[in-house]
Amino acid sequence: MGIEEKIKSLPPELQKEVDKFIDSLIRKKKKKPSFSWAGALREYRDKFTSVELQKKALEWR
Repeated sequence: MGIEEKIKSLPPELQKEVDKFIDSLIRKKKKKPSFSWAGALREYRDKFTSVELQKKALEWR
């Protein structure tokens, strides 16, 4: 049974739920990542190496 047949076999209220879920997946896919954080640590570039920052990030998790 294909996906269309499965959806058609559902009651109308569940078909609406599936439709909303598909729409949310499409919106999520279209949403591009925000790079608003880019350059936020610029002041630290001369104080730490990338390896040191990587280690710090692991500690913060």
